[in-house]
Amino acid sequence: MAAQSRKKALFVINSLAGGGAERVMTTLLCASDHWRDRYDMSLALLDREAVAYTTPDWLETIQFDCRGGLLPSILALRRLVSRLRPDVTLSFLTRANVANVLATSGRDAACIISERVNSSAHLGEGIRAFSGKALVRATYPRARHVIAVSNGVAQDLTQNFSVRSTNISVISNPVDHELIARMGAELPGLAITGEYIVAAGRLVPNKNFNMLIDAFARSDLPGSLVILGEGPMREALEAQVRQLGLADRVCLPGFIDNPFAVLKRASLFALSSNAEGFPNGLVEALACGLPVVATNCASGPAEILLNRRRETIHGIVHGPAGAVVPPNNPSAFATALCAIHDPAMREARGAAAIELSRKFSVERTTDRYWEIIENATTSRPKAVASRAEAHLAAASKRLS
Repeated sequence: MAAQSRKKALFVINSLAGGGAERVMTTLLCASDHWRDRYDMSLALLDREAVAYTTPDWLETIQFDCRGGLLPSILALRRLVSRLRPDVTLSFLTRANVANVLATSGRDAACIISERVNSSAHLGEGIRAFSGKALVRATYPRARHVIAVSNGVAQDLTQNFSVRSTNISVISNPVDHELIARMGAELPGLAITGEYIVAAGRLVPNKNFNMLIDAFARSDLPGSLVILGEGPMREALEAQVRQLGLADRVCLPGFIDNPFAVLKRASLFALSSNAEGFPNGLVEALACGLPVVATNCASGPAEILLNRRRETIHGIVHGPAGAVVPPNNPSAFATALCAIHDPAMREARGAAAIELSRKFSVERTTDRYWEIIENATTSRPKAVASRAEAHLAAASKRLS
């Protein structure tokens, strides 16, 4: 296909600092090489932060310095859209999504947004939360299409933010099994002796690591607790660890380049969040063969571990690869930790975990994203759907 007939796709995200959405964006872009015969691709980073993930060398990357501000993000992105004139834009994370909708308003670009969190739970309560929710409610329904990472996220957008269900597709986050296997085989960058439980995520209130530390203290399990990640709650968590007398058993090493080498050698994975969109760390832990104890928060853990809606689950519920526990309940979490830690069941649960993770493949996820992109860039959906299917089939042959 002639170069001048290629369409333009602009991807947008706040930054590529360490985080689940950032990892998914780079995974999607790295797996999109075989779409370059149809699209010129660019990536816009709204903030000037350190880059934690590597993008393809063929990808044009534009980095702004919006410093977390919404208005600067909208203005910067609107200027970029005017210059690049993309056929389609695809954004991750709430600020980037709002900026995407407003920057493409009145332009020819097909605006696609991807919501990575349960917006109601993530935005919380109070005056600032009210303003944030109002902004989401005013912009998200105007996108050409909305991608949600779980059924719970999609349901929240429909019920609370006026997004039509017919305008939402659910695409789970991908897991790069080859990368995880390769990096998991490397030596870990941490000197950890003995057994340990692992958790991962930004050290922020929503991840509720203070509850996890409390539950670990109550469990009386042997070994250590390792919490991978960095964030503003570090000092408070370290103070809690000292107060509980766990300074030699709870490790907070910060963000590390290869978390999979640490995951591979753990006894189980703990997810203590009050809210999730789609818990990447949980699925990556499953791919490492780890049983999981997770809170029954909105949204994701119950869908993944039990294939059930969270509303149908009460108390501690066990599945083949782990257990789901009521949120913010350290006693219940401690009980589940002890049950899932059982060495007699660990091999069977680990095998079930790996099998459960296989449905979240990079290829399947990438193809679903590009099917939506293809459909969004045409006024003839049926015809484009056929072309998309044909291109997907050709791409699959090249990958096989």
